[in-house]
Amino acid sequence: MQSWILAIRPRTLPAAIGPLLIGNILALHLEQFSYTIACISMLCAILLQIAVNLANDYFDFKNGIDTEERVGPVRVTQSGMLSPSSVRNAMVICLLLALLVGSALIFHGGWPIAILAVASLLGAVCYSGGPYPLASHGLGEVAAFVFFGLVAVVGSYYLQAGDTSTSAWLLGSAIGMFNAAIMLVNNTRDIQTDTKAGKNTLAVKIGQAQARVLYQALVYLPFGLIIGGFLMGNLAGLPVLLAGLSLIYARQLSGEFSNTSGEALNPILGRTAKLTMIFSLLFSIGLIFSLPM
Repeated sequence: MQSWILAIRPRTLPAAIGPLLIGNILALHLEQFSYTIACISMLCAILLQIAVNLANDYFDFKNGIDTEERVGPVRVTQSGMLSPSSVRNAMVICLLLALLVGSALIFHGGWPIAILAVASLLGAVCYSGGPYPLASHGLGEVAAFVFFGLVAVVGSYYLQAGDTSTSAWLLGSAIGMFNAAIMLVNNTRDIQTDTKAGKNTLAVKIGQAQARVLYQALVYLPFGLIIGGFLMGNLAGLPVLLAGLSLIYARQLSGEFSNTSGEALNPILGRTAKLTMIFSLLFSIGLIFSLPM
């Protein structure tokens, strides 16, 4: 059981939970809001996140990227805690479960959700596997921004509202940047080992100095987005004010990331995921209290 918990990587799950929380709470005021759809979409997102984690574990071992020199948290396949076939089969099961659960969302949301579902399943596998692994070509952060930002927030809002909104796109972009920052921490930590293995992540391409600059942009720009959304009249003041409190945490993480490298980045990885959750919770609380009584 401990091995499977390590494989699932629970501390990365806020990357899936946060955007779905905001997307659904954003639609909470709508008459047609469905708690059932909200729960199903959340479960589907978690299953996809677990599938991505398992795929990353399996394909990085298969492609010779994870070796004894790895400085990140233990990978269950590389360490021999679980067999490659077991991890691969678990990945497939999670993808099938996500498809099964997501079929209810497709039935509810129609062809736009079907397209997002297919894209999400392909993205989960192609992040680390396939003929053109996204993570190995500098597109890991982009994939995190798109799938765990825009697709998650705008998609979950669309399921409830039957349409999109400027506020959903703004918040999807903000959450997507936070989740891209999680990926950037992971890849910056692994610059040396990824370079040896020929895995050309974005951090490998731009180097650690520029990765530090990019991290600052990714954790600070979301606050600029929500302030801009407030000034344009697309976001209410209370949610923006409450979410703005997480800027204190973002500033602390930015300072630590700028002075840390290698294995010491492991705690910052989990804490960056926590930033996504804190921001999402605070904004969602603000949205709830902004609803008309």
